[in-house]
Amino acid sequence: MNRYSIFFIYLILQVSNLTARGQQRELTNYKVDMTANGKVYIITQKKAEYKIDSARYAVFIPEGVTSINGILIHQHGCTMEGRGMATAYDVQYQAFAKKFQLAIVGPDLFAKNNCHDWKTPASGSADALLTTLSQISILAKIPSLKNVPWLLWGHSGGGYWSQAMMAAYPERVMALFSYSPGLDASFNYPKEAMQVPVMIRYAGPEGDACCWESAVRTFEELRKSDGMVSIALTRYQNHNYSFVRYMAIPFFESVMQQRMPEKPGAGFMAMRKIDRSKAWLGDTASLNIYSEKSYPGKMLGASWLPDSLTAVKWREFIVSGTIVDRTAPPAPYELQLFRRHNMTVELSWKADADIESGISHFNIYKGGHLVGRFPSSGVYQGFDTNGDDAYPLSLPELRTDISLPWNDSGKISISTVNHFGLESAKTELP
Repeated sequence: MNRYSIFFIYLILQVSNLTARGQQRELTNYKVDMTANGKVYIITQKKAEYKIDSARYAVFIPEGVTSINGILIHQHGCTMEGRGMATAYDVQYQAFAKKFQLAIVGPDLFAKNNCHDWKTPASGSADALLTTLSQISILAKIPSLKNVPWLLWGHSGGGYWSQAMMAAYPERVMALFSYSPGLDASFNYPKEAMQVPVMIRYAGPEGDACCWESAVRTFEELRKSDGMVSIALTRYQNHNYSFVRYMAIPFFESVMQQRMPEKPGAGFMAMRKIDRSKAWLGDTASLNIYSEKSYPGKMLGASWLPDSLTAVKWREFIVSGTIVDRTAPPAPYELQLFRRHNMTVELSWKADADIESGISHFNIYKGGHLVGRFPSSGVYQGFDTNGDDAYPLSLPELRTDISLPWNDSGKISISTVNHFGLESAKTELP
């Protein structure tokens, strides 16, 4: 390599560095919030050409992650602006993101006419999202953030938006979960959209009067072209009341295990195709489930499911309205004790949420006997079944005082309890 070639490469690198630094300096519309599990970047987009007034995004990046495999975009419904960012602070979704090296995007789309302005990608909502991902890829120093595949989740008007995004960007979408899609969602889906696994939840004419027709129409539109779509009717719930995360998370997990690019951080073009030999079908009337190759009825009228595990959970979700968590959560770690004085000690610890059902609370033991609970009442973090948003956002530090006289030989231990009452193994002080 001659000196001119070396100089030319050097010049390109310097221009690239200057451009990146310049873009970062220009960004004044963001802040960074530290959480126990990673960083949340909060950024706002406004452009004169947008039909929407503004778009605010809270983007969670797990601690220590340098490459992202995918992005969960959790779109709120109509009249729920200001609540979308809660997903980025949700410890259950954060644990999900940590496991698969995902980013979480909690959008808040603001417009004078609400979702009637932001429901379509052309409103500016698509450009605002793409701009945000590009900017945060620079801020977080994770280049893969701007071109990895998406997991789309949408409620009501957000269900319309997520389906519109799949119609506009089918090559970017790894999977879609649509919760009571509203506003007469119906699109001329391109053939590429038939490669996207989709699950739709609705509550029937009685509980979902505004939107059940959109759900059924989408199911029929996609299935008639052999689209990989299922529909889940939870009759005893309603439009704004459903434990959808208990179905959405395992659905996403099953799809990712088949579609996620094999190379970490690879872009959406590297997504794998679904293995149809693993697929199952569910009869929407009888709720009987079969492998796709052995289905006895009209296949294009049945719910398509990515594997047998999802099929079992789909049936349970329809029958009961939830998915029972049957596994214990992970145990707390890094338990530490600091003596305040001769009667009281301070305990601190770290914990990962249960991906299946989050964290209800922690139990504190001395000598094997329950002596405390954290928090003392209520739950550490819950979620609203209307919109699936977490509460509270600001979580207390995992730190509390207990009585332990200086000459007490009782061993201190702590456990995590999930929202189905299952308890982890106890973590004991070393």
